[in-house]
Amino acid sequence: MNIETKLADSVSKAIEALYGVTPLAAQIQLSKTKKEFEGHLTLVVFPFLKVSKKNPETTANEIGQWLAENESAISAFNVIKGFLNLTIAPAVWVEMLEDINNNKTFGVKQADSDSPLVMIEYSSPNTNKPLHLGHVRNNLLGFSISEILKANGNKVVKTNIVNDRGIHICKSMLAWKKWGEGVTPESSGKKGDHLIGDFYVMFDKHYKAELKELMAKGMSEDEAAAASSLMAEAREMLRLWEAGDKEVRKMWEMMNSWVYAGFDETYKMMGVDFDKIYYESQTYLEGKEKVIEGLEKGLLYKKEDGSVWADLTPQGLDHKLLLRGDGTSVYMTQDIGTAKIRFKDYPIDKMVYVVGNEQNYHFQVLSILLDRLGFKWGKDLVHFSYGMVELPEGKMKSREGTVVDADDLMQEMIDTARETSQELGKLDSCTKEEADEIVKTVGLGALKYFILKVDPRKNMTFNPKESIDFNGNTGPFIQYTHARIRSVIRKAEAEGIAIPSEISKNIQLSEKEESLIQNLSSFPAVVKDAGDNFSPAVIANYIYELVKEYNQFYHDFSILKEENADLRAFRLVLSDNISKVIKTGMALLGINVPERM
Repeated sequence: MNIETKLADSVSKAIEALYGVTPLAAQIQLSKTKKEFEGHLTLVVFPFLKVSKKNPETTANEIGQWLAENESAISAFNVIKGFLNLTIAPAVWVEMLEDINNNKTFGVKQADSDSPLVMIEYSSPNTNKPLHLGHVRNNLLGFSISEILKANGNKVVKTNIVNDRGIHICKSMLAWKKWGEGVTPESSGKKGDHLIGDFYVMFDKHYKAELKELMAKGMSEDEAAAASSLMAEAREMLRLWEAGDKEVRKMWEMMNSWVYAGFDETYKMMGVDFDKIYYESQTYLEGKEKVIEGLEKGLLYKKEDGSVWADLTPQGLDHKLLLRGDGTSVYMTQDIGTAKIRFKDYPIDKMVYVVGNEQNYHFQVLSILLDRLGFKWGKDLVHFSYGMVELPEGKMKSREGTVVDADDLMQEMIDTARETSQELGKLDSCTKEEADEIVKTVGLGALKYFILKVDPRKNMTFNPKESIDFNGNTGPFIQYTHARIRSVIRKAEAEGIAIPSEISKNIQLSEKEESLIQNLSSFPAVVKDAGDNFSPAVIANYIYELVKEYNQFYHDFSILKEENADLRAFRLVLSDNISKVIKTGMALLGINVPERM
């Protein structure tokens, strides 16, 4: 039990004893005491004035007096207007640190057989181009949210839906067929996803050139687009694909296999994974079936041209197309099909879609349709809607080839980490293998932390140079602090100083030491808050504040040179557990922390 829970229970008893009423849990508001006041936790007494029938100061004094006499954890109190500041007894802090020290999985709950199953969809790449900066934010958020929900005691299935069919895929295929001269990833020395991305850009260049030529002959842009022979060929290829043409399907399978091999390399480098991957080519027909079933049940309606629609006006929305007149499906149909297969594969309690905020309307509609078509979790599906990420130079466009590839970005981060680390002399005592591992850990940690520390719902600008600073709110600053603590622990072991499981209760703690334990003890509540709000930023910023405070402590207090053996032992236990929480918290962000730097 953490100190807030313990004191909330005591405050409830105090109200009952003093005023004969059991307060609601929501009325007991405890928060960290502001720095300018004496105390550790502050109770807001205004919710109790109705039952005390007294002014705020008198009420606060009465509650404070009762707690001082009946709750051994309270050593003193003071009242500032309607706020009761409570001081926690020194021995309580030591006990709390011992509890944290003896709990190897502090802050993390394990799932059991009754835990809800949450499925989280993220990544959702297209097989016509490599992953880019936007995918990086998506993957990092999806993976981190999965880890945070696991830490909150949920069973989690991480899933990916690959957009492997459609006109955009045919554009790359057609360009390769027309101008590729049989090139392969092996013959070109390129990753497969990059190679196919080049052909997507190539198609767009040829298409634009054709439009320019047609418009020079007097056509409008719309007329030129309608007359484009290149686009007609792409549409014909899609028609052949849907008809199961053997030659088109064979080329599609070959080119997709190149892309998947490339994606796997990128995911591995990024440190993200999936429990199950679905493919649109395998789900869109299931979606059509489900829509036709909904039509037969009178849940949907058909227009004269044969197209199938959903009337969403009762929910304040419009009419939504689900099947075109020619029977081909739209994105919504595919998502319904994917949901149907997933529901068959897993007993899903909650479904979380990690998709950018430009798709807000889509998921609002999907939720209504899934509920209407009988999926029990449809109404409660979560669209984790996040903001866009850009570079300082501005927006990126896949068709024009101005996108920052995820692979290039990660390599740039590793190169920058090496450069910065060498300048600061942080690799001087490392072997080449150690240095390579450290710069990879630091470079990718910088990238992940910079992206995850921002409120995910906001748009953001990613600045590679800023993210690798070894000072301030950055991944390397936190990683370096962890390595520094592990260095202290190694030195203690080398000097024969063991970390005890029990700490002396007779030591005098400084305010900074008490504050560090108080911060440490709030880690489980932070993990819960991050899970409730699907926000890795909550954990990122908590760790930064903890690390910043520890560095002030490290600067102002001796650890190994402390002459009082009990105090030295306490400071080692405190340091060791701060490194434990840093490591656990950063792992929830998908970030590794090195033992040495």
